[in-house]
Order: sequence, then C-alpha cells, then structure tokens
Amino acid sequence: MQWRSIVVGLVVLRLSVSCVLWLAFGLGSNVSWGFNFHLSFNLHKLDLLFREEKGTDQRNNAWSQRIQGHTYEETASTCAKVGDESLKRSYLNLFDGNKDEYVRRYSSFPDTLKVKMKDMAKEMFYFGYDNYMKYAFPEDELNPIDCEGRGPDVLNPSNININDVLGNYSLTLIDTLDTLLVLGNVTEFQRAVKLVIDTVSFDKDSTVQVFEANIRILGSLISAHILLTDPKHPFGEVGFEGYDNELLHLAHDLAVRLLPAFENTSTGIPYPRVNLKTGVPLDSINETCTAGAGSLLVEFGILSRLIGDSTFEWVARRAVRALWNLRSNETGLLGNVVNIQTGQWVGKQSGLGAGMDSFYEYLLKSYILFGEKEDYKMFQAAYESIQNHLRRGRESCNEGEGDPPLYVNVNMFSGEIMNTWIDSLQAFFPGLQVLNGDVDNAICLHAFYYAIWKRFGALPERYNWQLQAPDVLFYPLRPELVESTYLLYQVSIIMRYYVCGYATLHHVVDKSKEDRMESFFLSETCKYLYLLFDEDNPLHKSDNKYIFTTEGHVVPIDKRFREKQWNEFPCEEGALTKAEPNNWALNNTSNCNRIPEERRYALPLKSVYMRQIDHMVGLF
Repeated sequence: MQWRSIVVGLVVLRLSVSCVLWLAFGLGSNVSWGFNFHLSFNLHKLDLLFREEKGTDQRNNAWSQRIQGHTYEETASTCAKVGDESLKRSYLNLFDGNKDEYVRRYSSFPDTLKVKMKDMAKEMFYFGYDNYMKYAFPEDELNPIDCEGRGPDVLNPSNININDVLGNYSLTLIDTLDTLLVLGNVTEFQRAVKLVIDTVSFDKDSTVQVFEANIRILGSLISAHILLTDPKHPFGEVGFEGYDNELLHLAHDLAVRLLPAFENTSTGIPYPRVNLKTGVPLDSINETCTAGAGSLLVEFGILSRLIGDSTFEWVARRAVRALWNLRSNETGLLGNVVNIQTGQWVGKQSGLGAGMDSFYEYLLKSYILFGEKEDYKMFQAAYESIQNHLRRGRESCNEGEGDPPLYVNVNMFSGEIMNTWIDSLQAFFPGLQVLNGDVDNAICLHAFYYAIWKRFGALPERYNWQLQAPDVLFYPLRPELVESTYLLYQVSIIMRYYVCGYATLHHVVDKSKEDRMESFFLSETCKYLYLLFDEDNPLHKSDNKYIFTTEGHVVPIDKRFREKQWNEFPCEEGALTKAEPNNWALNNTSNCNRIPEERRYALPLKSVYMRQIDHMVGLF
C-alpha cells in the first residue's frame, strides 16, 4: 500500500504545483496550455467543461457549432491578473527547458536560415523567369511541363479561363518588370523594359477581361515607369539614356482601349471584357463581379494624375460609387455578381474571396494613395459590415474560449450563411487587416490559412471548413497567403519547381500537376517570398513609403498622387448618397497598441489557439 500512497502523493503534488503556477501567472482562461504543463485539452472539450448551452445568437455564435445549432456562453474568469513586472518579459521564456512544440517551432528564425530562404526565393524566381524567356517569350505564359509558350486560345474564344488573361502581349515579361528591381537586377530590368518598348503592342484582336488587363499589364507599366523616373532612386540609378516615357505611353494606350467597357452601361458599372481593337464584343454579357468592376481605381487613378487627364479616374470612381450605392440597406453588404444595366444583384453571396476581394482592398489603398476621404469612409463602413455579419467565432483572437475567428460567405441581405467553404483568395484579408491596423484579427485568420497550407502543402482553391476537406482541389501558385505572411513577418512558404518552371498543382492531395505557370507567380508570389527574408531591401530601407497593387506592383505613396489638376467630380454621383452612420469609428478594429504587452514578446498566437486551429483543419 505504501507505493500507492507515494503515487497518489506525487499526483497531488503535480496538481498542486500546476494550480499554483496557474494562479501565480494569472493565466486563467487565456492560458497557453502547452507552454509549460503540456496538457492536451482542446477548446471544444473546455467548452463542455466550463460552459452551459444557451440560445443562439447569429453574430456571436461559434461558427463550428452553427450547422449543428449549438452555441456556448463564456463564463467569467476569476483568475488573478498578471503583475506589471511579468508583462515586461515573455512567459514563454520562464520554462525554456520545457517549451511546447509550437514555441520550439516558431519562436525563432535564425539569420542563417533567413539568408538561405532569401536565396531560395531568388532561385525560384529566376528558374521561372529564365525559362519563360528561353522557351515562351514573346508569348504570354510558360507551360512549365512541355517547356513551350502559351497565348490566347484562338480556336476556342469561349475559353475565358485562358482568354480573359492572355492577350498576346508578352504578359509574363510585363508583369515581372518591378520584381526584377526588387531582386536588385537593374541590368535585366533595363533589358526587359527595352524589350517591352520594342516588341509590345496593344493593337491586337484580343478580347480580354478589363480587370486582368488593368492589374497585370496597366499596373505593371505604371509601376515600372514610376520606378524608372523616381528622383529618389530607391533601387539606385535604374534609368537609362533615351527613355522617353514609353512605358507611360503604352499604359495610356491600353487604358484608352479599355474605356469602351464603361460606355453604354446604364449604371456606370463597366462591361467585364473588351476587344483591344474593336471595343465591347457584340455578344458581351451584362453581368460582372464586384471585384472586377470595382478594382480599377488605383491604376486608373494613378494614370490620371500622372498625365493630368481625369477621364480614367472618373470612370473608375463612378463604378465604385455605383456598386456602393447598391449595397443592402439591412446589412451594408454587397453581393458578388451584378447586372450592369439593371443594377440588380445576380449573385447575392457576400464574402471576402473570389468576386469581392480586391474591391475592399482598393477602397483602403485608394485612400492611402489619393487621400480622398470618401474612399476611407466607404472602407470603414464596409469593414464594419464585414465584422458584424461575416465574422464568426470568439470575440478576441488571443483571448477567451470558443472557436477561432473565421469569415464566412453569407447572403448579402440576411447575413445567413450560404455555404461552408472559403476560397484561397480570402487569404489576402489578413494583409489588408494589417494595413487597417487590426493586427490581432489578422494574426488569427492568417494562422487558419497557414494551418491549411501545412496540411496540404498548398492552399486548395476552395476549402470546406465543416468537412475539413477541399471542395476544389487545384492550386495555381497563388500569392495571397505569401502576401499576408510578408505583411505579418512571421512564417515562410516554399514551393517546388518542375521541369522548366513552376506548375500549377491540379490536385493538392495527390500533387498531380497542370501545365501552366501564371504570371502572378513571378510578379507576386516570388516577390513577397523574397521580401519576406530580405530585411535590407531598398523597399524596407528607403525614406519613401510604398504600397503594393493587388497584382503586387510597387507604387510609391507620392504627394503627386494627392494633387489633382481638375475640379472635383460631379457630386450628384457621390458614393455617400445613402444615409450614413454619424460615428465612423469601428468598434471591431484594433491597432498595434491594443495588443497586450506580454504578447509582444511571445508567439503572435498563443499555443492553445494554434493547436486548436491545427486540429480544426484536420492536422491531428
């Protein structure tokens, strides 16, 4: 019996020590469970232990229980508060010899590894770029498996997956120009610019999507022109003798060819496609997505302010205002597909992914660039509606109990969940939250997408959060998660290359490949990866401030873009024609100063919540 007494005594002693430490450090319900005690509870079990089942509330209900109709109410914490002294250092360092797996894995990133990762990102870029130039140029894209070029599908005009993007204008070369500068290759940048000037023409019988031509081609030409002529020379002397604003002239020519999309539309919302020679096709549809029609303002606005012609900014701003005035009176949300003639919503889904993503992004970035208060007011109101109607899960990312925050797809009028999937384009949103100062929410949402990446080694195009499985299995080397990662400076993502370039993953589980390397892989994915590890890059060291377009093109925040050479746009088409709330302050946003001091010395997301998210996506 003596040995039984000893065992019981040891168990009681362990529990006593655990309770003392629990109370001494005031961890309470916010404990990072694994950092010392290595307890293996998950939060769903804690919900069952510490909560009572209550009635549902649509906005605050735990999203993982919504489908089953369950929700829990958080109980008040009775734990002691952390003392002031303990705030000055990370509690993760108190038990260095017994750190949990998340602390060991993520709490440090050696400089040697950072250099290695930077070199790998550069190698990735040049592997794709050099092989594009060798096997594909002057065509639009590289087929990395067959090692040949790809242009528009002239035999099948209805193949919009290809023809919306490829216009027979050396897309990948143009889209890559500023990435060459970011990687410090001035010589190749100058050579590429001269190639574009000498070989590219937009006088082509190509029907392209206005949105894609704007963000990939127009945005890159403008960015490269600005960097070529920037008197501050952030990348050194990149200009060359004989340059006479040819890139700006090309940008202007392309924008003029896109203008017919804004004609003969009763709402001011543009047609989705134009033929670069003949204008809007006779068989053009009258439906377009919110992002496609409402994400032209950055590029069109910069062009207008560079050349002193208000036309381009005016049509882009008119489209944004028209979309904004169609939002729901009940929720403040917009749908994802609209009829440009009637103004009726064809697609009533409101979310953060495909069809809507860059609309929100450009409201904020337009304000940052142009300083127009109207843009920021629209963004504030949109963000508040998103937080009120799309966000599910616990109130705080790093505190409390309940499911992690997640942004779901809802009906724009009722706010009811429409489906249980999210798409990979939504991974841009943590980066936008960083720009908006909502760092806490950005950390939590980023961790969710990173957990999906860890499980599959890529982001499936659609992921069903209820079934914990992909709905759409391919991954076309998208940059959105890398972009958000870059803005959060936390984790890295590395992809594999194939044959003579980087191939789209056709299936994220069996890793079968598709013979396509889209231009945004070099324009965005490699760029953000490289910048993530290159702390000495001129973009980080320059006194000037920069912003990235939705295609990842570098644009300086320049006072030139806040000066107009024309009067205000007609007020009768103003965006704020509906009654607006008097208080524009966002109750749901935070800023860097809102993050508790002890969290600034620890992992961005507590281990208990990282483990919870990993479990949620089926990692264990």
